[in-house]
Amino acid sequence: MSSRAGFVSAADVALRAGVSRSAVSRAFTPGGCVSEDARRRILRAAEELGYRVNRLAQTLHQERSDLVGVVGANFSNPYISAQFEALSAALHRNNLQCLLMNTGQVQGDADIGRLLDFRVRTVVLLSGAVPDNLIRLCIANGVRMVLINRPYLREGTHADQIVADSAAGGRLAAQRLLAAGCRNVAVVISGSRTSAKQIRAEAFCEEMAREDLPVTRWAQGANSYQTGVDAARQLLVRPDIDGIFGVTDEIALGVLNTARFEIGRSVPEDLSVIGFDDAPISEWSSHRLTSIRQSLPDLTSATIKAIDRAPDAPPLRIKIPVTLIERDSVAPKRS
Repeated sequence: MSSRAGFVSAADVALRAGVSRSAVSRAFTPGGCVSEDARRRILRAAEELGYRVNRLAQTLHQERSDLVGVVGANFSNPYISAQFEALSAALHRNNLQCLLMNTGQVQGDADIGRLLDFRVRTVVLLSGAVPDNLIRLCIANGVRMVLINRPYLREGTHADQIVADSAAGGRLAAQRLLAAGCRNVAVVISGSRTSAKQIRAEAFCEEMAREDLPVTRWAQGANSYQTGVDAARQLLVRPDIDGIFGVTDEIALGVLNTARFEIGRSVPEDLSVIGFDDAPISEWSSHRLTSIRQSLPDLTSATIKAIDRAPDAPPLRIKIPVTLIERDSVAPKRS
C-alpha cells in the first residue's frame, strides 16, 4: 500500500462520493444546503479517505476565527504553566483553538507578525514581557487583546483587562507575617519590576509601615526560583530576618528551600516564608508553602468571558479576588 503525498482534498472526497466539490464544502459547513443522500455519501467517502476539513481556509470565509493567540514567556514558572494548561483546556471546551507564542523564542518582527497572519480573533497576553511591536500590530489591525495581570494600554485600544487584586494580596501577606510575630521582614521582588509585582510589594511595605516596621527590599534578577535562592543567600546572612514575602511562589520557593537546606534556618520556627499565586507546586508535601491565591478557575473563566465578547464591545475590567492559603511555611498566629 503506497502512501500519498499531502492531505486528502475535498476534490478527492467529491470524486469518491460522485458529487461536486462545492457539495463537499456545503456538507461540512453548518447549515449548508445538501441533500441527505449526498451528505451520507460525502461523509462515508470522507471517513474512508481520512479527510479532514481545512479549518484555516474555512476561517477566511467566517466573520470571526476560532483561533486564539496566547502570548507569554517564562513557561517554566509553575503558575504560568498551570495558567496556560487551564486556559488551553477551557479554549478546547469552547471549540476554540490555541495558537501559542513563546516570546522567549521570538527573533524579530517577522516572528511577531506571524501570529496575526493566522487571523486570530483575540490575543491573550499572559504575564511576562511582551514585545511592544506585537501590541502595536494588534492595535493597527484592530485585533482585540486580553491583558492578564498587565497594566492597561492607551485609550482606544481594543483590550480587556483581568487582574488579581495584588494590593489586597500584599496586605494579606504582611498581616499574616505580623500575626506570626515577625518584626524584621524582607520582600523579594526580582528585577523584572512588572506592575503586578510592584503593587504587591508596595502594599506589603505600606502595611508594615502602619506598624512602624521597616522592610528590607531585594529587587534583582529574573522572576525565577534562582532569584529566590540568591535573595536568601544575601538576606539571611542577617540572623534577625524572621519573615520573607516572595512576590511569586517561584521566588518564595527558592527562598524556602535555600533557607532550609543550604543555610540551615528552620522554617517556620526561625523564618516564615510566604508567596503569591498558589501555584500547584506550592502545596506539595516537600514545600507546603503558605501563599496568596489568585484563583486559576476564576482567572480562566474571566478570560473566556472576554474572548467570547463582540470585537467592538466596550473594554472589560475584571478584578480577581485573592485569598490567603495557610500551609506550613509561616509560624502559627500569636494570640
